[in-house]
Amino acid sequence: MTMLRAVVVDDEKLVRKGFISMFDWASFGIAVVGEAADGRSALELLGRTEADLLFTDITMPGMSGFELIKAVRQQYPKIRSVILTCHHEFDFIQEALRLGAIDYIVKTLLEAENADEVMGRIVERIGWENMNRPSLAAEDTPQALAENSALLFVPRTEVVPDAELLRLPVVTKSRLIRLGRFRLVPLAAPPSGEELAKELAGAPSDRVRSCLLSGIQGEPLPKLHEALQAGAALYQFYSDTERDRSRLSYDTLKSYAHASAAKADERLEAGRELRWTLYSRDFDEFIQGIVHSRVPPEKLREFAEELCESWEGLLLDPRDGERLEKEAAHQAAWKDWESWLRRFSDRVRNRMLDLSLSREVMACLIRAVRYMTDNAGSKINQNDVAAHISMSRSYFSQCFARFAGQPFGELLRHIRIERAKRLLVATNAPVYEIAASAGFEDDKYFSKLFRERVGMLPTEYRAGRDDFGPTR
Repeated sequence: MTMLRAVVVDDEKLVRKGFISMFDWASFGIAVVGEAADGRSALELLGRTEADLLFTDITMPGMSGFELIKAVRQQYPKIRSVILTCHHEFDFIQEALRLGAIDYIVKTLLEAENADEVMGRIVERIGWENMNRPSLAAEDTPQALAENSALLFVPRTEVVPDAELLRLPVVTKSRLIRLGRFRLVPLAAPPSGEELAKELAGAPSDRVRSCLLSGIQGEPLPKLHEALQAGAALYQFYSDTERDRSRLSYDTLKSYAHASAAKADERLEAGRELRWTLYSRDFDEFIQGIVHSRVPPEKLREFAEELCESWEGLLLDPRDGERLEKEAAHQAAWKDWESWLRRFSDRVRNRMLDLSLSREVMACLIRAVRYMTDNAGSKINQNDVAAHISMSRSYFSQCFARFAGQPFGELLRHIRIERAKRLLVATNAPVYEIAASAGFEDDKYFSKLFRERVGMLPTEYRAGRDDFGPTR
């Protein structure tokens, strides 16, 4: 049996000596071939001494343990690193695992009673990794899977906790395949629900989500990786409303991976009419349509921000608008978004009741504002808008003033100014072109009105946004 050669690094000599004396190294097939008091000394030592395993403290003067692990990984990629830390904290451990450490030992928890278990775990990990090294690089091989099912681990955080996954019994009995940020453990036979829960009892659920992936036999790994990249996040996002997320078929995964971006955009465009905020049947159809179209969460967030920005002051009072916009930034799953959309709908219905307007009239007024916004750059007037929504001019004028809280012309000028602000930030077009694109025939009048409404000239507004970035 070939002995593993180990180096121990800790800036406190007594701690270092105590750690070395705590183990019967030979019984684990390990020989301590050197020790160092800091990172730089350790690198010098590794330069003249062959080693397979590095035990290093994290907090050291000069070069930290993190920096040492990084340097060792670059200069001596075959050496495995284990961190020694007093910090039983996720951030420290996460950073070390990100840099390539295979395990960690919390010094304050290390006792004579558990020392053999700790070292045995590390040696078992090294042996397992040596035996399965081809599988660990499987993302680069075109081989197909022989098994029909596998455990799938999807990280919740930037760093995949491989060291903790490799402690799971199901992993030690099989192999761990790295597919980018995903981890796959092929299974000879799918476990029952009870067996699966038992196998995953030690999984770091705060950092990875796990599920049983089936129907993958004969599937090339690159193709599987591609489907996971495109569909896994969407499946997780919507799975709470569709099925138990602990099981996923490959066909279902592919349906998420092939979701149409055009259909998602089409669904949200229809939602901008806001009929779903007024009619229960339309709300249900809108919700079902989002799920069916697999609208990505980032598009839902953009849609929500647009709703809050576009309808503040008309359908939402400032406090409600600000609250809903803040909530939209923190929705993590589809069930959260469904609740958010219902809350937005409730605000619109409350506004309708406050104004004593019928659903039909409210829907027409919303269409009117959207038409004004979409056509602000054209020569439109109150007659045009009333005709567009099939309402008499006099009745439209009466209802619109109550709905908007201001005359038609005043709101149209506001919409045009907002359009001009966006164009000033998004383009380098001269001010006279911006004025025309926003619906103003006279650029001097536009500049005067812009200064009255915004507090600065269009050129000053553009310069300020160039310095500080676009603002609402």
